[in-house]
Amino acid sequence: MKQRIGLSITLGFFLATITACSTFITTPIQEIKANPREYTDKRVKISGTVTDTFSLLLLKGFKLDDETGEMYVVTKKSMPAKGEKIKVKGTVRSAFSLGDKQLLILLEDGQDTQYELFMKYLLSE
Repeated sequence: MKQRIGLSITLGFFLATITACSTFITTPIQEIKANPREYTDKRVKISGTVTDTFSLLLLKGFKLDDETGEMYVVTKKSMPAKGEKIKVKGTVRSAFSLGDKQLLILLEDGQDTQYELFMKYLLSE
């Protein structure tokens, strides 16, 4: 009986540790870009340095560089400063594809409305 309790406590501690560590794990941008079908419409966390910002009417975002690649992030939150190191959670979306070229963006959590506006803007060009 004591052995089962000890095993249960150990297993619970192990699962809690794995869950806590997963909040710190980020996906390399190069991994996302190399496997777009695996990551499109999936939630991920990326981290890196903000290299550029943009604002188009109601749509705003920034480019994040993690040293393996760069990805645009669309957000409703306040804009980070260029050079700031941040972590972002969101959903990977394909903005458009042309031949073998594809633009993947990260919609920061809860950004589906801005994604629709972004797609309308891109398609109207």
